[in-house]
Amino acid sequence: MSKNLYIDLHVIQTLPPSCVNRDDTGSPKTAIYGGVTRARVSSQSWKRAMRLMFADMYTEKEKGIRTKKIVDLLAKKISELDSEIQSTEKLAKKVLEAAGIKLTEKNGKVETGALFFISAKQIEKLAEKAIAHPDGKFEKEDKKELQEALKNYPSVDLALFGRMVADEPSLNYDAAAQVAHAISTHAVHNEYDYFTAVDDCTSEDNSGAGHLGTVEYNSSTLYRYATVNAAELVRYLGEDTPKAVRNFAEAFITSMPTGKQNTFANRTRPDAVYVTVRRDQPVNMAGAFEKPVITKGGYVEQSIKSLIDYAKESYEDYVNEPEMAFAVGRELEPLAATMNLTKLLDELEKQVLNDLEEVKE
Repeated sequence: MSKNLYIDLHVIQTLPPSCVNRDDTGSPKTAIYGGVTRARVSSQSWKRAMRLMFADMYTEKEKGIRTKKIVDLLAKKISELDSEIQSTEKLAKKVLEAAGIKLTEKNGKVETGALFFISAKQIEKLAEKAIAHPDGKFEKEDKKELQEALKNYPSVDLALFGRMVADEPSLNYDAAAQVAHAISTHAVHNEYDYFTAVDDCTSEDNSGAGHLGTVEYNSSTLYRYATVNAAELVRYLGEDTPKAVRNFAEAFITSMPTGKQNTFANRTRPDAVYVTVRRDQPVNMAGAFEKPVITKGGYVEQSIKSLIDYAKESYEDYVNEPEMAFAVGRELEPLAATMNLTKLLDELEKQVLNDLEEVKE
């Protein structure tokens, strides 16, 4: 039996007028696909929304922190573990440099040159190493031990989303999950909302506006895709992997980036969810929409039909049918048994648990 185990998540979701993810000019992000302009929401934007949801799923000790202020975090942990150590910031700096992490000083604060993703457990282990060397003197042979503290004990989000350390590639983590840029299944044209704001304290004979402005937006039906390599994830998380896959799936399916949310109140739920468990390879089905959906009465129904047709064609001609499949949305019955989201997540967690037992064997 194959040692591979991939969980593919496919979502069709409509967004009303919104601007959840902007480019450097403030415009909703777009992409050219199939020769036409599509609405786009970047993977980074959606992963950020997912990580924010993890706050309700995991404790502070179970989550990772992505920051440049790793010196401050480490110094604080050293103080918590040993209140007698005085120059904790200086000691934290010495420990990180001994581990091969380059630091820079800006406005009197010492930080990493780039954002650094670290788990609470890794911070704790580094603090313990620091306390064992209160003079801040480390030998070359200590570097391996310090790096082990940074390579072991990953948090769930660190294992899922990975870590890149350009200064010290040995500290890199390969992400066990991939999230695609969401794109609309159809062509879009951005629009502009011209708005005014009235000054409440202006005189009655002044009919002018206190403020004028425009906001660019679009509306779309998105195809969203993500995949988790559960066989890779289990190397990092062990027996916690099935729960991590469940939480990843829930966060991906139900989260929403927060761009301009107060302006548009665009929090919607998915229109269809298709989850597969595969042994051969991940399969992104964006090709179902290379030819943009054209319809006179809404895009959801035709988008789901295009997804079904493309999946069937893929299974007949190119890849194996999934080992197991689950769906939310009655329209997806040709592909999988349909159920509500809670049951889907329960069934997915059980399936991953059973499959990982077989992978071990």
